[in-house]
Amino acid sequence: MKMIPPQPFTYEAGPRAVLLLHGFTGNPADVRKLGRYLHARGYTCHAPLYAGHGGSAEELLELSPYGWWRDAEIGYRLLRAKGYERIAVAGVSLGGVFALQLGMEYPVTGIVSMCAPIRGKSADELFERIRIYARQYKTFEGKSPEAVQSETEALNDLPRRQLDVLQQLIARTGERLQEIEAPTAVMQGGLDHPLYLDSAAAIYERIPNPHKSYKVYPESGHILTLGPEQEQVFADVHHFLEGLDWADR
Repeated sequence: MKMIPPQPFTYEAGPRAVLLLHGFTGNPADVRKLGRYLHARGYTCHAPLYAGHGGSAEELLELSPYGWWRDAEIGYRLLRAKGYERIAVAGVSLGGVFALQLGMEYPVTGIVSMCAPIRGKSADELFERIRIYARQYKTFEGKSPEAVQSETEALNDLPRRQLDVLQQLIARTGERLQEIEAPTAVMQGGLDHPLYLDSAAAIYERIPNPHKSYKVYPESGHILTLGPEQEQVFADVHHFLEGLDWADR
């Protein structure tokens, strides 16, 4: 079967720009519907693809999460290079971590953090995400169930150092939340893992800007942008964006 790798996207519209960031083992398809929704309402949207995402699990295990962070930075800089001076950032899971980190490092108009952790899952839990991703990817390649099982089990023998690096990156971001000055919307799926529910509450509490909001979507899991309440999520993101100060500085 011919694989069509996921691609970044850019939907240009008005002068208000939103950088959309996907999560670990995800890709821009996770935020494409949100991008189309906002684009239809006059927002320019760009979503980068992190290195290795959309490729094999074996490659993903070799790549540094700091390279994925650089991809998020490059996405921000791309919008600036196109002339967009006012940029909001919105991300899901690891993309939410990167959205928060961009708010620490760059001038952003607002931040939407969806199901972002501020302490890393255990290396074993992260590795299980890799295994799930591997099974899906190898099945989509058209490999037999036996080959999928054998190759997925072979992942156990590969180094996992980069998963430790990912944990450290997430933890450092959680330690710096008081540096965020931009208005922030924290959104969380009620059916998500308790780690993420606890993280969402802590993010909201630690961000000093009083222009912040916190909402739990009771019927949704981890990827809010693809869940059963996605239309409400999209409407809430749009409402938050509409309330930001988009005037030139």
